[in-house]
Amino acid sequence: MQQTETSSAVVAPARAAAAPTGLSPSRAGDFLTCPLLYRLRVIDRLPEPPSSAATRGTLVHAVLERLFDSPAADRTPEQALGLLRPQWERLLGERPELAGLFPEDPDGAALTRWLGDAEKLVAQWFRLEDPTRLHPVERELYVETALESGLLLRGYIDRVDVAPTGEVRLVDYKTGRAPSRDFEGRAMFQMKFYALVVWRWKGVLPRRLQLVYLGGGGDVVSYDPDEADLLAVERKLLALWERIGLAVATGDFPATRNRLCDWCDHRASCPEFGGTPPPYPLPLARTPDEDDPTGDPTSKES
Repeated sequence: MQQTETSSAVVAPARAAAAPTGLSPSRAGDFLTCPLLYRLRVIDRLPEPPSSAATRGTLVHAVLERLFDSPAADRTPEQALGLLRPQWERLLGERPELAGLFPEDPDGAALTRWLGDAEKLVAQWFRLEDPTRLHPVERELYVETALESGLLLRGYIDRVDVAPTGEVRLVDYKTGRAPSRDFEGRAMFQMKFYALVVWRWKGVLPRRLQLVYLGGGGDVVSYDPDEADLLAVERKLLALWERIGLAVATGDFPATRNRLCDWCDHRASCPEFGGTPPPYPLPLARTPDEDDPTGDPTSKES
């Protein structure tokens, strides 16, 4: 259904190719999942049609952000649901291509169903958290810091809570269902990434990291990091950035089949599905086997 809804959506034009300048949790995840996907998104900057599921997530995030503009006593389910339509209209004004999510919907029934699914996610949140008792100091906070190596880390944190005693909690909303235990650590990596940025940026070690899953039956997953956790994440990111640098220099970004391939917008450019990537747009500084006779850009990972 998702592919059908997005197939005729208007797609923004491609931007000029560029070398990567830093890492966000999403782009780090792209490279770890499929280096070719990372290249097509970050370097080639191939456009992608808007996704129904991702846009719904953006809408729900906007509603939960705006709800905290109201006094605590007014942060009710009715107030939140009343924000859905206005926030959708705002998103549509900022990104007209989103109208293509519902190309054949003369009576608005598909849009109504889609908004209804967003309503369920918002309602689920009220079963997991009580916004009348929350007083975020930041919402949709852009964070950025450069490590001693020069690696730039950046991203957006959905919510930052600070207790009266000073402890900091970083919160991220997820509109999907909670992952299985096998994938829970991978999901929490994003939050450890943010915790590392805050720690290096402000010198404050967040006390708690919290993922709020609104899909399925709803769930809240928390983790309390320590300095050893964040130092391990820092080492992993530095090793990953080294791998990315080698790939950029050689143009070697292999495609990797994974469970997300069915939802990938770039299968036409993927050799795993009979496609051909566009010509590599950056000058090559090295050949794949110049520093590693096996040609394996991952062999240097620590």
